[in-house]
Amino acid sequence: MKRDEGARCATGKVRLYVEAGLEEGARVEPSRDQAHYLLNVMRMKEGSALRLFNGRDGEWLAVIEETGKKACVLRVEEQTRAQEPLPDIWLLFAPVKKARLDYMVQKAAEMGAGVIQPVLTRFTNVARVKEERLEANLIEAAEQCGLLAVPELREPQALEKLLDEWDALSPKRRILFCDEAARPGAALEALEAERASGPWAVLIGPEGGFAPEERERLLARNDTCALSLGPRIMRADTAAVAALAAVQLVLGDWRR
Repeated sequence: MKRDEGARCATGKVRLYVEAGLEEGARVEPSRDQAHYLLNVMRMKEGSALRLFNGRDGEWLAVIEETGKKACVLRVEEQTRAQEPLPDIWLLFAPVKKARLDYMVQKAAEMGAGVIQPVLTRFTNVARVKEERLEANLIEAAEQCGLLAVPELREPQALEKLLDEWDALSPKRRILFCDEAARPGAALEALEAERASGPWAVLIGPEGGFAPEERERLLARNDTCALSLGPRIMRADTAAVAALAAVQLVLGDWRR
């Protein structure tokens, strides 16, 4: 197989997030872990093609120009997609245990959340979040599902403090509060009624639910819409995916 033909075959298989600037002719040195992935896991060689993105310069076709035992150099050739912003949807969630937290963060990226914000509630049972692990999950999801940027991961914050600062943080952003006590069967009607509103933040509570005072405060806000996710009680990670799917279907980019 000729080199150009091989490159074309490979362009849809491997995407890599890099920090370096991307432009025609630029040379990029992947990290040691990335080089190991390209050379030893994917078995790529000199002349193999892949796509690069950095969240600023769009997506670019590149080829492996040099290889060593534990390193390689990539040459950037041409832009394949111009930079586009991520959907303006935030996911606010009470952290859960490790494997389910990994799942939630990965699926949130795939579902189009542009900001990932852990919140600490009264009944949150996971007080510490390994931000490096979550960031790695977001990068992997962005690489695999074709995003042009990695969703922003914010530091965990107490729900009470976040609500105190909400008007200054994002004054026009409405909160979609996933409420187990909301009337079942009204999800579509509630979202349809909010179609002209937004942008949106989806709020998912902890495994034990919101405390009564937290729920009362949320329901008292003018910028908050309570939403039932149906007659069944979902795990927090499932609820996040379901809520983001509903928002994308009625209010987001699934309507395009």
